[in-house]
Amino acid sequence: MSTAAPTTAQRRRGSTLIYLFGALGGLNWGYDTGVISAALVYLRRDFELSSWAEGAIVTGLMIGAAIGACLGGRLSDRYGRRAVLLVTAALFLIAPLGMAFAPNPEVLFAARLVVGLGTGLAAVVLPVYLSEIAPARIRGRVTASYVLAIVIGQFLGFVVGVAFAPVESWRWMLGLSVIPSVLFALGLTVVRETPRWLVHRGREAEAEQMLLRDRTPEEARRELGEIHEVHEAEQRDGVSGLRALRRPWVLSILGVGFGLGVYQQVMGINAVLYYAPTTLQNVGFSDEGAIGSNLIIGALNIVAVWIAISYTDRWGRRPMLLVGALGTSLALAVLAAVNLLMPAPDGLGALGIATLACLAVFIFMFQVSWGALVWVVLGEIFPLGVRAAAMGVVTTAHWLANGLVSLLFPTALAAFGVGWIFAGFSLICFTAFVFTFKKVPETKERTLEQIETAFRRAG
Repeated sequence: MSTAAPTTAQRRRGSTLIYLFGALGGLNWGYDTGVISAALVYLRRDFELSSWAEGAIVTGLMIGAAIGACLGGRLSDRYGRRAVLLVTAALFLIAPLGMAFAPNPEVLFAARLVVGLGTGLAAVVLPVYLSEIAPARIRGRVTASYVLAIVIGQFLGFVVGVAFAPVESWRWMLGLSVIPSVLFALGLTVVRETPRWLVHRGREAEAEQMLLRDRTPEEARRELGEIHEVHEAEQRDGVSGLRALRRPWVLSILGVGFGLGVYQQVMGINAVLYYAPTTLQNVGFSDEGAIGSNLIIGALNIVAVWIAISYTDRWGRRPMLLVGALGTSLALAVLAAVNLLMPAPDGLGALGIATLACLAVFIFMFQVSWGALVWVVLGEIFPLGVRAAAMGVVTTAHWLANGLVSLLFPTALAAFGVGWIFAGFSLICFTAFVFTFKKVPETKERTLEQIETAFRRAG
């Protein structure tokens, strides 16, 4: 008895599930970065952490992520995007146990390193995976859904932090990251390999079937032809492997990606996310009030990324990055001025409310632009033959910058105070505006192959 072929609607529902579960890897990253700010309040007491030890525990995730990012590109080029995602899921399942039962700071650091390895692999592979599998007309929304999963994970981390604050249980806070880990692992059962990687490996029939899931036959044939054309050009030019990154036109793309990845971190976002309760404690908030403020930040994260998803394919990536850079610079400049001119901590007084408001505006402006769209652009701009390898290089730099900010922030905050620290971040945000205006191209509504061809001709 024969089984009827799936209808177009059924195929597209299947593709939606692939996009959804592919993005779920961001939940782990988001949860672990969101919950650590609350956990630190009690960790530093239980383990009697110095500011350097506190920074090291936060930075353990970033060190692991830098290592994972360094490995992820080459592994996904060799074994496929899906295979690396399966390894990522395994790491995400192991790490929560180590964090929950850590007897000392050293074991906790090691567990954070493991979850960082998974985060680094996900940060390299998921934007590439989603950008390679989605049609051009919805690619921005699909790739940005990964960032939506991150901020939802952060919000869940904030909620868990508030829920367990009364019992001061940082072990439950960190250990419950096993729940998004299980969801991601289950989701990978429906995820399939990308058509670009399949063509690169000579598996053209499978690539065509994947394209037909959410494209018309005409769109699928045209896109498959473009993939073939670019693949053949890369084969002729030797654009594959790390050596290809030295080619002038590829190097120029790498410079754009490097700038986007590093700026996203040094604009101050992780100093705000990881240390928002610490910052608010410094202006007079109680422990519970500082942790509870994370819920406001987490809700703004979700709203901002949802707006980015809704409008990036309409407004374009570049205009939103430009507006976001100016908005974050202004918010942090006001935050710095308020804290320098009104230095006396007053909790829910003028200084405390102004600090919370400026942090909220910064979070919103960052997430609606740089938080969501950098990963979209990075997934789009690199040539097929070096896409994952280039993404690995850029993401490694991204995580090293992330780790440096996270490691130094507690000590710098103690030495210089909120005002001068955020004045520096404000200046960095303005230079990000200048960089975007001069270097970052628009990529909306263009296939990956059209984007690569434009870079090749310009170079």
